[in-house]
Amino acid sequence: MQVHGLKDRTQDLRKSLNDSLEGDIRDFLINEAELHTYDDLTKVNPVTPSTVLKCLQARYSAKVFYTHAGCTLVALNPFQPIPHLYSLDVMREYHTAPQPQEFKPHIFIVAEEAYRNVQGQVEPINQSLVVSGESGAGKTWTSRCLMKYYATVATSSQKCQDTVEKIERRVLDSNPVMEAFGNACTLRNSNSSRFGKYIQLQLNGSQLLVGASVQTYLLEKTRVAFQAPTERNFHIFYQMMKGATEKQRLEWMLPSEQDFAWLPHAEKTLEEDCLRETVEAMINLGIDERKRTQILAGLLQLGNVYFSPASEEAQPCDLDGHSKGLICFSADLLQVPLDELQSCLTVRTLLAGKQSVLKPCSQSECGVRRDCLAKVIYAQLFDWLVTFINNSMCADSSMWCNFIGLLDVYGFECFLLNNLEQLCINYANEKLQQHFVAHYLKAQQEEYVTEGLQWSFIRYQDNQGCLDLIEGSPSSIFSLLNEECRLNRVSDAKQFRVRLQKELSDNTSISWDKLSKEPHFTVAHYAGNVSYQIEGMMEKNKDPVPPEIISVLQKSQDSLLHSLFADGDRESEGSRGHSKVVTVVSKFKNSLESLMKILHSTTPHYTRCIKPNPDCRPLTFKKEEVIAQLEACGIVETINISAAGFPIRSWLVRREIKKWHKAASIIQTTWRRWRAWMDALAEAELDDAEDFMENEASSVLPKLDPLLKERGSVQLSSIQEPVLVRGWPIGLAMASAPSVTVSLTATGFQRIMSMMACLKSPFRHGGYKVKTNQFDQGVASIRAQPRGSIKMHLQRSPLLYADMHPVHKTDVVTGFNQILLERT
Repeated sequence: MQVHGLKDRTQDLRKSLNDSLEGDIRDFLINEAELHTYDDLTKVNPVTPSTVLKCLQARYSAKVFYTHAGCTLVALNPFQPIPHLYSLDVMREYHTAPQPQEFKPHIFIVAEEAYRNVQGQVEPINQSLVVSGESGAGKTWTSRCLMKYYATVATSSQKCQDTVEKIERRVLDSNPVMEAFGNACTLRNSNSSRFGKYIQLQLNGSQLLVGASVQTYLLEKTRVAFQAPTERNFHIFYQMMKGATEKQRLEWMLPSEQDFAWLPHAEKTLEEDCLRETVEAMINLGIDERKRTQILAGLLQLGNVYFSPASEEAQPCDLDGHSKGLICFSADLLQVPLDELQSCLTVRTLLAGKQSVLKPCSQSECGVRRDCLAKVIYAQLFDWLVTFINNSMCADSSMWCNFIGLLDVYGFECFLLNNLEQLCINYANEKLQQHFVAHYLKAQQEEYVTEGLQWSFIRYQDNQGCLDLIEGSPSSIFSLLNEECRLNRVSDAKQFRVRLQKELSDNTSISWDKLSKEPHFTVAHYAGNVSYQIEGMMEKNKDPVPPEIISVLQKSQDSLLHSLFADGDRESEGSRGHSKVVTVVSKFKNSLESLMKILHSTTPHYTRCIKPNPDCRPLTFKKEEVIAQLEACGIVETINISAAGFPIRSWLVRREIKKWHKAASIIQTTWRRWRAWMDALAEAELDDAEDFMENEASSVLPKLDPLLKERGSVQLSSIQEPVLVRGWPIGLAMASAPSVTVSLTATGFQRIMSMMACLKSPFRHGGYKVKTNQFDQGVASIRAQPRGSIKMHLQRSPLLYADMHPVHKTDVVTGFNQILLERT
């Protein structure tokens, strides 16, 4: 019965709390007209997913796209240009403002805070701006705005202006080139980054921009030869087809009426399809764009080459009639021997002892080799572009001392079909989420506890279990994938699924759909569940490049193509198959760990980009879409921790300090009045003393002065000089008790006894003596100005706000007493 009674009381209490919370939410949301005014979500009360969502929706409807969320900035994608929001005047306004935080929320506030941290040499001095969010949330645009901001505000000095402008121009020109070669239209985003990049803006001792460098991660090179339904290839191919002149089409052998298998949805026109901007940027960077685009044209022609089964089993596959002419075009554009190009696609070389054996490839194998040739060329060309850009704008290490890093990585992805690329992309997002959790959600709360503050931990989603599943040891998805690749056997998707179930079934972050016919596994990511198909995953992880392909490319007459593969043997399979396999996930994991080390050594600034609707429609807000993103990235928990804790140590503190200043003003005014009154009394007592000395000089036995009698001083029969006795202020009496030295006369004894009783000072025999000090020490009244220093021992002031620096020492002046005695 007691147990049931306890459960009932617990349920009643929970219901009461829920009803109270629902009432608070209704009270907050009832004033709908003011919801858009909440520029910092920590001011929302109560902080719940629904109240936060309503405020963001109201601000989005009012065309306000940035909102503070405690220690982060939330950016809603408007899906339409807002030029005035990022103008040069707006940049200068935020840069020159004494307190940019008092302005409306903006990405420029984050940028300026990082810049001022470098200027102020705040440890750690190097800064990182982490722009996160799912695909289509606006990360690339935000990163572009940040680069433009620093290229503007960090180049304002007149010193070495030519060099500064040159670096500024190259930093800005690097964007359109990398976006053209590394971005594509996907199912969720028309300008999706298909690679990760970390840009370091290098600053000298005067905080001027003197250089920059770019580090890239995992280009999705498979997109060159395969595009999912409704998706497109990289932007540069469409720019070539739509922006080329007739002369360029002749040079590139790209007739306008020709269709290309690797250019789906070419009829769709995007803002990113502008070739002129890309060409101008390449020219400014010193890149010969004509030869680079010629190589790309050769890849497009290669995509239209198809193979038919061989007429005889022992013979290589044939090319259909149309493909024979296209492979000629491709060979001419790539400047490689035609016969060797065709041979490397249809025949492979096997080693049998010391002899080489030629074996024809099957029709499907020929297609795989064709795709492999295109992918390896494009990947090497992209890496060369990044290296060229770095060489053109990276400063010597002696010229710069600090940096501001901009991280723009592919957002979290979940498609109908997800493979190794999506696994690596989502793994990168998991690592960034862990960094955010460790830096803000976990570290802040632990700091409060360390400082002895009463703190009830706010729960948040910790994704360590998911990371252990993907990268942990001894067994994880990555380790099992690598082990499968090292076995050097034909991969079997069903067999690999069985092994995953056997090794990783204890981890709650992985599951399987038993009804699915295709081998797969499902990972519970922080942003949601994603199902990955296993078929083809092991081959992508090996990423083998047949040595025949490398050999042909090394014979290219194109100087760039030849240089890209001059050392290509290391990229291919070992000549005897004994070389160590460096898998895709191993390289990606190592590069990502290197990035995380950089992030941990810098001061991070997080911007969370939110995608308001799945269709990228302008000014359309879908609640379900937004709430899922808010919950996935821990925004509500971040707001709760920031609102309850001290990171937002600042508007509340300013309000308290204003109260302190007001209290101090009142105290000082009152003190001045009291001081003037005491000075007047002291002067009157000095006059009394002078009158008394004159009377004594005219008489051997002075008569009792009525004034002295009234004030408690009398003449003792054993003492020739009368003594003036005054009551002390309580504070000074407490400081001196019990060793109080006073001068007593008969008529003043009762008054002094009364004071001693109030102070509870013990009476000891011989503990007090009569001492005269009027003529050798000056006036005995405490109202006179003290000649030495006076220390009061009250440790706390009775006035609120006055005890600003409490200490436990007894020989210092604090609080209210410090204000009163600051000049004595």
